[in-house]
Amino acid sequence: MCLSSFATPKMIMDFLAQHKTISFEGCISQIFFLHLFTGTEIVLLISMSFDRYIAICKPLHYSSIKSQRVFVGLVVTSCTMGFLHTVSQLAFTLYLPFCGPNVIDSFFCDLPLVIQLACIDIYVLGIFMISTSGVIALISFLLLLTSYIIVLVTIKDLSSTGSSKAFSTCTAHFIVV
Repeated sequence: MCLSSFATPKMIMDFLAQHKTISFEGCISQIFFLHLFTGTEIVLLISMSFDRYIAICKPLHYSSIKSQRVFVGLVVTSCTMGFLHTVSQLAFTLYLPFCGPNVIDSFFCDLPLVIQLACIDIYVLGIFMISTSGVIALISFLLLLTSYIIVLVTIKDLSSTGSSKAFSTCTAHFIVV
């Protein structure tokens, strides 16, 4: 829900307007919320995969491992990681000199499109942005894959009813991610 809320209001307004523009501040706000929500969501989804791991592989220890304090810690960690990802992506962009044409052919502001408007060479910044996003995506995928491989190895030893229920839950979550 959060991911659709950062660009949809502006997109709906643009459908009704003749002049489809957005201010620099509005553009930076869209970028901020895009990275905040996606960074937070990926950490929450990884937390959910480890929750499934604990529930399936260590069911008797679940309530002692997953206390209220742990849940709050996971949510705070997710929000913090999302914020740090956002700051790492926007820190250099805000101080770029922009000049010349300032038109983006997109319905929302995305960071790679915005930095193309800078008056300086953005090669290093582009590599930094791609590498940080790539590292986050790779680490997230590996953590998720590790969790679900362990779950699948555990599931194969369960009864057919329990196995199919656990497998369907994990499959649905993995598809979302």
